[in-house]
Amino acid sequence: MQLLMDGYSENKDLLQNEEFLRELLTDYPSKIGMTRISDPHIIRFTDCEPEEWGISGFVFLAESHIAIHTFVERSYVNIDVFSCKDFDTSVAAEDLRKRFRLTQWRVSLAEREWSRSSPDSKNPSLFTYNGS
Repeated sequence: MQLLMDGYSENKDLLQNEEFLRELLTDYPSKIGMTRISDPHIIRFTDCEPEEWGISGFVFLAESHIAIHTFVERSYVNIDVFSCKDFDTSVAAEDLRKRFRLTQWRVSLAEREWSRSSPDSKNPSLFTYNGS
């Protein structure tokens, strides 16, 4: 299951707060039933056009990963929660919407299932788009 979320936040200070992102990536995996297997990696990226700077955070999970990228001047955030284990994507999306104080957002879900022995030649993936 892969939860992809894009949104605009009402709080630019939050989008540039490295400690907020570090704490989120440290604590959040267990809240959605995942197992964190690394410390979060946080990078502040400023070697770009002024409106493109932001912070990115990544944490490895036993089930896969969580990645978050902020674009502070645009008040924009991208969130990717990827897991080979099912989780309640509706609860996770609502919680992340609140944590990042999103005023507009879009949620996409990708089902990523395949046989452990060999991939099927047909693509059984489902893609769902929910926008607000």
